Amino acid sequence: MKLTWARAACSNPALSGISRAHFGELLEELAPRWQAARESALHERRGGDRRRAAGAGPKQRMVFVDRLLVTLVHLRLGIPHAALAELYGVDRSTVSGAIREVRPLLATRGFAVPDRPGVRLRTLEDLFAYADAEGVDLRIDGTEVQVRRPRVHRPGRQAFVSGKKKQNTIKTTTFSDPQGRTLFSGVVRPGRVHDQTAVRTEGIAEQFHRHPRVKAEVDEGYRGLANEFPGQVSAPPKKPKDDAPLGEQHAWREQRRRQSSARICVEHTNAEYKQWRPLQRFTGRREIYAETHLAISALVSDRSARRTTRRKSSTELVLAR
Repeated sequence: MKLTWARAACSNPALSGISRAHFGELLEELAPRWQAARESALHERRGGDRRRAAGAGPKQRMVFVDRLLVTLVHLRLGIPHAALAELYGVDRSTVSGAIREVRPLLATRGFAVPDRPGVRLRTLEDLFAYADAEGVDLRIDGTEVQVRRPRVHRPGRQAFVSGKKKQNTIKTTTFSDPQGRTLFSGVVRPGRVHDQTAVRTEGIAEQFHRHPRVKAEVDEGYRGLANEFPGQVSAPPKKPKDDAPLGEQHAWREQRRRQSSARICVEHTNAEYKQWRPLQRFTGRREIYAETHLAISALVSDRSARRTTRRKSSTELVLAR
């Protein structure tokens, strides 16, 4: 009875962060991959084929349904492993092992594409190829999450100190479409790395060269990209001098407002990630942050890809004066 109650509670969207229909799709997608990975690990541990029929030996205390549920609840609310173990009536190590098994499966799923069921983007090359083929204008923005401070006298201790947040952070970069739907999120770097440096080391300049029709809206942190690709990357206009005519200053404010209005949707995309507790302040080991971020952002992309695509208006609104 306790297992049934725990399974029903964890499957509630308020705890798991996804609908029951979405959970059913995840279960159907990941169960074969988990079973194959488990059989491979057992084969390596035995050093050969199994000697008994399938199903023999001790039974698992938590089947894959429960392992997926505890992983989703942990990612959504950051509930400690010990609390989830108490809920299921198992040892804490059982829950920890389940999360270690399922989290990589969620992280390697890739990102869902709007109006393209079954297509998923896993790399920056996939993203630019999709944007070029579909004519999608990208929105790019970086976000930071506070992490634990490295120990004293450890090499690279200052690498995580963000000059903007004045905290120890890890930085990621989000790519969305004009409606704020996640297309790609990753490029995980220490907080000290500049936004533009992070994407350049990932090879974004090469992608812009390879796909000259792809355009993007960025903020002031990517000014160098806008200068290098003026026909593809749009950054906020530069502020005029203080002694500039009043009309020029008003034109600058209006251009800046329009550019910000076109780019603000990616800020909303980053806000969707922050609804998941680990991406508000990450208290785990920094080595698993990238995997956690990819797992959560992939789940968010599943939900955002289901949003109805808005049609472009036939006319463009312009100022009367």
